[in-house]
Formats: sequence, C-alpha cells, structure tokens
Amino acid sequence: MTTVKNPTSRKNSIEDALLREVEAGELAGAAALVWRNGSIRQIATVGRRDLVSGAPVERDTIFRIASLTKPVTTVAALTLLDEGRFALDDPITKYAPELERMRVLRDPDGPLDETDEANRPITFRDLLTHRSGLTYGDFHRGPIKRAQAETLGAQIDNALTPDAWIAHVATLPLVDQPGRGFHYGISTDVLGFLIARLDGAPLGVVLDRRVLAPLGMCDTCFTVPQQKRHRCAGLCGFDSEGRLTALTEAPGRHALKQRPEGMTFEAGGGGLWSTLDDYLAFARMLIGDGARGADLLRPETCAMMTSNQLTPEQRASARMFGRSVFAAGHGYGMGVAVVMEPEKADPLQCRGGVGTIGWPGAYGSWWQTDPNDGSVLIFLAHNMVELHQMARGIGLGVWSAIATFHSVATA
Repeated sequence: MTTVKNPTSRKNSIEDALLREVEAGELAGAAALVWRNGSIRQIATVGRRDLVSGAPVERDTIFRIASLTKPVTTVAALTLLDEGRFALDDPITKYAPELERMRVLRDPDGPLDETDEANRPITFRDLLTHRSGLTYGDFHRGPIKRAQAETLGAQIDNALTPDAWIAHVATLPLVDQPGRGFHYGISTDVLGFLIARLDGAPLGVVLDRRVLAPLGMCDTCFTVPQQKRHRCAGLCGFDSEGRLTALTEAPGRHALKQRPEGMTFEAGGGGLWSTLDDYLAFARMLIGDGARGADLLRPETCAMMTSNQLTPEQRASARMFGRSVFAAGHGYGMGVAVVMEPEKADPLQCRGGVGTIGWPGAYGSWWQTDPNDGSVLIFLAHNMVELHQMARGIGLGVWSAIATFHSVATA
C-alpha cells in the first residue's frame, strides 16, 4: 500500500477507513487522493486491482473512469468554443445533418410511435448541459429503454463507427423537447463525435492534443497501450450472492476487459481510463492551479462551465432513476454538478463550499474540486453492478466508501 501522509497526521485515516470496506468484502480495492494548499496531503491505495492475479492497487493503477470522462470531453469542446469554431446556440445540425428531423416522445415512457416534431434543433449548449432531450435508456421503464439498447449498442466498447452511431441516434425519438429539461445521457457522446468532426481527427486524438498532452495526462486514454496493461484494474463485480467476482465484461456488455483492435468508437461520455495523478492534473486546471495547462480555457469560459446552467424549474424536475438530483444542494454546469447550497449537498455528487464541482462515475469513480479551499478529492475503483443487483442492495459498498472518504478527507 502506498501512503503520502499529512505531516500533522500520525496515520493514514483514509486508508484505515477504506480497508474496512475491503475487509468486509464490499470492495475489491480503491485508490484515493487528497490534494490541498498546493500539495498532496494523503494518498491511500487499498485492496486488489485484479481479483484473478491478486495484484494490489497502486498509485499508478489505471482505472476505467466512466462518467469522469464527461468533464474532459467538455473541456475539449470548450477550447473549440474559445477559438470561435462554434457558438453555444449553434444548431448541431450544421455538423450532424443526420439529426435534422428529430421526433420527441409525448411521454418519455410511452409508445415509440407517439411523437411530435422537435420545436427546434439541438444546440451545443443543449449537449453541454444535458438539455438536448437525449437520454440513457436505462433510466426509463418504457419502450425507449429497449429501443436504445438494440439500436445503439454498447455505451463504451461499441462496434459501430462514430458516423454509423450518430445515424442510429437519428432514428430514435428524444424524451423531451430540446432545451426544456435536464436528462442525463448520451449528450456528451454526441458532443465528442461532433468536436471530432470539427477538428478533423478521432476523438482520442482531439482530447490528447487539446487536454491530455497539455496537462501531462500520459496515462489517460480510450485504449490502454499493451505495455501499460499490467497496471490496469481488472473488471470487478458481484455474483448472485453478492460476493466479489472477476468479470470479462461490464454490465450490459457496455465495456469489455480488452478493447478490440481497430474499434473506432470512442465514448466521450464514459470511455476513458485514467489514474489518480492524471485526474489530479485535470481537476487542478479547473481551479486555475495547474502546474501545466492552466490556460486551456479562458477564465470566463471556465467560470461558465463550473457555474449552474439550469433554471429553477429544471433543477426541480431533474431525475435519475426516479430520484431528484438537483432540487436541493446542487445545480449542473457543463459536465459537472455545482454546489449551490452546501448544507443540502449530497457528497456522492460533491460537497463543499459554494462553487464546489464534481461528479461520480458508474464504475465507482468520483471526484470533486472546491475552489474555496483549493482542494481536490479523487476516488477510483472498479465496482461494476447490474441494476437488478443494486435493487437488492448488492454492490453499494463503494458509495459508502466514497461517503466515508469524503467525510474523513474534509474533517
């Protein structure tokens, strides 16, 4: 285990807290980091990164970061905005004519043939704030759930080409009129493929030259090079009895243990692998404290990204799995949740002073940055759970571990 201790601490209390989850069989392993006042105060690495080999989690272990990918894609898009390559209210049909004639479900969970015309085209602003009417099918009980799965396929390791995937998106109805409400989903994936078209290169190349290379994020990528794969965390989930088990694919076959050669689909909404130190460089940039790449975005653009963009009505109506997400405590900026009422903020999104930003990932990753004390907290794990398992209380230990990490790190 690796520890960088706070000089004022006699032990690594974060490591102790996370070890309890590992020893209870709730978590295979995790890596966590606290950065504050210009330096790393604690790093804790506990448990196993691979259940088959028994290899331990280490500081440089490479994890799938799922939706922690979204802010990275968002920053890349905003660099293009700063260059004047698009305007926020430009219709995306300028670059994706396939999406010209979208239909909208009258009821998000209703029949797929009961639709109306979209009132207006989707804009870049809609994609950046998840107000496009695009969604994740798993958030719904109606026909759109199955239709999206069958039409679009895997969310991360997908055999479709980017152009074919966008063409398939065009055949599905939206769940809301563009701009009307917050619906978390594939908006950032569409955004990623649009900026790839704008920049004339695959998304991975765009992210690398616009964000990853300037920040020195050398281990962040869609496909881990062969020479680094021994550092990757193995896919980890639970069997029917709730016991930890190694997986060959993530739930829903959305991600595979090894990405096939020649796959061109790169998921801007959830496909990156990364490490503690790489994501720290990214998070520091967003509070203007990056040793490298601090000027990736204009200050006013960074401020816009990290400020709430939702109306009071949109905050009140936003739901994920039927649960209110922004009615109290948070708003949503561009790719990140934003703390607005600290005393009501759920730490599993992010919690700190006003303006704290962060977001969790489906596979057990989580981060936040608090500009009030200049702190960054990062938690990475592989915890891949089926929805029916979550309904039975299986696989929830990672969220308890994140809440504990947050509590100890901010005490």
